[in-house]
Amino acid sequence: MPMFSKASLLSLLLICGSSLLFAKDKTPNIVLISVDDLNDWVGVMGGHPQANTPGMDYLASKGVLFNNAHCQSPVCNPSRASLMTSLYPSTSGIYFLSPDLAESPVSSKNTLLPKRFQNEGFDVFGAGKLFHGSQNKKYWPNWKSYGGAGYPKQKPKISPFPGHPLWDWGIVSESDESMPDYQVASWSKEALNKNYSKPFLMGVGFSRPHVPQYATKKWFDLYPKETLKLPKYRKDDLKDISQYGSDLTRLEHVAPTHEWVIENDEWANLVQSYLACVSFVDDQVKRVVEAIEASKHKDNTYIVLFSDHGFHIGEKDRHAKRSLWEDSTRVPMIIAGPGIQPGVCNKPVQLMDLYPTLLALTNQKADSKLEGQDLSPLLKNPKAKWKHYARCSFGPGNYAIISENYRYIQYNDNSEEFYDSKKDPNEWNNEINNPEYASLIKKHKAQIPTKRYAILGDNSTGHKAFQTSEAKLK
Repeated sequence: MPMFSKASLLSLLLICGSSLLFAKDKTPNIVLISVDDLNDWVGVMGGHPQANTPGMDYLASKGVLFNNAHCQSPVCNPSRASLMTSLYPSTSGIYFLSPDLAESPVSSKNTLLPKRFQNEGFDVFGAGKLFHGSQNKKYWPNWKSYGGAGYPKQKPKISPFPGHPLWDWGIVSESDESMPDYQVASWSKEALNKNYSKPFLMGVGFSRPHVPQYATKKWFDLYPKETLKLPKYRKDDLKDISQYGSDLTRLEHVAPTHEWVIENDEWANLVQSYLACVSFVDDQVKRVVEAIEASKHKDNTYIVLFSDHGFHIGEKDRHAKRSLWEDSTRVPMIIAGPGIQPGVCNKPVQLMDLYPTLLALTNQKADSKLEGQDLSPLLKNPKAKWKHYARCSFGPGNYAIISENYRYIQYNDNSEEFYDSKKDPNEWNNEINNPEYASLIKKHKAQIPTKRYAILGDNSTGHKAFQTSEAKLK
């Protein structure tokens, strides 16, 4: 038997790194749970004091809750594209709701996450929303659709909002069992009861609380309007924001304006509908987690839950996503499974970090083309030193840089914002001209990428918002 000195043993441990921490007798499975448009209105995250989410709270108690996780773009398509390629939008050119990943010359050179695991010998299968739109069938092997966010369509609309058909909210008469998300959870339970000769990667994609925000009465009853609390709000919130920063989050958008919401007395209805949808989808998450724990795979399966981006419900004087503020970029992210001790991590992490992390957890070879970071050190010690920042963009030139306690925003007109998250969690006070933060601002600003791939695709809401805001500069 070879003998090792203490120094050589230490070197060996450093070389092996995180793979030793999560070593298994056999390759572990992965269940990837995606939730659409979910902000921090989750019990353990404290985003809304009345949020009732026992399913996600339980999962967080079993693993590491990344309490400062952020998307790479506050829009479905680029966020999911970034996660599945581990590339920033500024690298791929996919900034908005189009195009398909295949139209990005850079993304096309990367092996997508599900394909990589299929190449490694995993059974890969899934259902629901994992990629955006038709890309699910194209890029996720053995994928099954259950109807998506638009079902069940209500004609006429329940709400009085006359705009985009997806923007509707209220109680529906259909049963929970008829909802696509319920059916996706039921599919996952059946899949988990099967035997597999190989390790598997299972994708479970939920569509709520994406609009239309429909749920059955039982979920609305959890949030009586007479006791409902509205988000914290300040009328002059945008007084220290540039016109460009305001335009980018408002022009050509399809969501109702906050002015319309207030004038039509719909704010409480929107808050109630969103919370009802969150509780409904939380119950589906709970069903999946319970199915895993009741299965023969429970001791050898990692569960990874994430949302593709956040959502405003009146905060910062707006609704929906598509902003670089915390309500839009911050997402729930939980990793639980063998070898992971429960904890909360406040270090800035990104959705694009999941791909390299899953490679490490399953003892696969790292891929140098991935731009995300392996989170294994934080899974071992949530308070470990972490030099990385999180970065989110909404079109080239518009970036948010997030550290543990601060957020820096730079827009394409060179206007800036800086927020102290500890002192000002609502981001009401832009400190960009405060000399006390000068050195911190400089450090955050240094993270802005100098190379920016041209915008690919056209004609989506994001394209129009960006182009209209740019046109006003000329």
